[in-house]
Amino acid sequence: NQAFINNEWYELYGFMESLKIKRNVLLNPGPATTTDTVKMAQVVPDICPREKEFARLMKDLRSDLLNVVHAPDDEYSAVLFCGSGTIGIDVCINSLLPENKKLLIVNNGAYSQRAAEICEYYGLPYIDLRFPIDALPDMQTLQKTLEENPDVAVVYSTHNETGTGILNPIREIGALAHRYGAISVVDTTSTLAMRPIDVQEENIDFCMASAQKGLMAMTGLSFVIGRKDVIEASKAYPKRSYYCNLYLQYEYFEKTGQMHFTPPVQTIYATMQALKEYFAEGEEEKWARHTRAFEAIHRGLSALGFRDVIKREWQAGLVVSVLYPDDPNWDFEKIHDYCYERGFTIYPGKISATDTFRLCALGAIDAPDIEAFFVVLREALARYHVRVPVVYKE
Repeated sequence: NQAFINNEWYELYGFMESLKIKRNVLLNPGPATTTDTVKMAQVVPDICPREKEFARLMKDLRSDLLNVVHAPDDEYSAVLFCGSGTIGIDVCINSLLPENKKLLIVNNGAYSQRAAEICEYYGLPYIDLRFPIDALPDMQTLQKTLEENPDVAVVYSTHNETGTGILNPIREIGALAHRYGAISVVDTTSTLAMRPIDVQEENIDFCMASAQKGLMAMTGLSFVIGRKDVIEASKAYPKRSYYCNLYLQYEYFEKTGQMHFTPPVQTIYATMQALKEYFAEGEEEKWARHTRAFEAIHRGLSALGFRDVIKREWQAGLVVSVLYPDDPNWDFEKIHDYCYERGFTIYPGKISATDTFRLCALGAIDAPDIEAFFVVLREALARYHVRVPVVYKE
């Protein structure tokens, strides 16, 4: 079939329709609901990833990723890795810390804590600067810590703490990092290609993400976007990992145009299609769609009486973390299963001391999908005799 050979899958809508791919609405924080065209982009002829043709595809992909965050290609590079979003955290932490220097983690949630755990596993010197998970980091405390620790070389923060939905002030954090001679590394796994990001305006030296979140592609491909001068300087830093070394992967791309190790071939095709759809929709238009979905989540929760964990004005526009109601009939697993059987996926929270679940405005969804979900959720509450409006003791 010539359409397959040329990867002109867009001519195959009739074939796609015949597959009748069931559409699930994923309200978990990734992987995201995808378009059928992204799914079908994986159906391509087999190819050896060492072919020049495939290297050209990855070159274009890396360039497109820079454009998503408005990173100038003479200063920044996008380096691809095979793995989930956590691989980007690992790569940046183990690769970007010079000898006899410290890493400072702005820690107010589960994903910042993951960065601290990576430091522990590598035995790296770090400062775990902890703040409450339901509040913004205090900039005065951060500044004081940087003043008292002139050996901090990397300040690490998380843009959107996906466990709670809080939006951290990365521009201010980055500015303080730069003032005290450190680089700013930001986990943008759940915001890149969702919220508009300009790396230079936000004082970001390095950021990371994975294809299955804001790009609405498939799992298996992650990437780090960062300053070339720092990557090249990191060649002289201690080598703490082989597979996850940023300079090693960057150098291989620069010399050959290829990943050092076998790439996730079909996932790369899906990501290329997702990027085409990202640019076709437009940065601001896509963000407006996610915002519509986010606002629809809040309307639905309010109508049922549910409460947020995080102040609305501090939320990133992606995750709403919802408190379990104080109702003896409430059973998250039963509610989850009822919704799942009807095509909607909800997700438990990541707050150790508080029982929560999360609803996310991520993926190829819009407000009508959210409204349809709340019809099902209301049915589930009635099915299991959960009082509506839901009840809280305080």
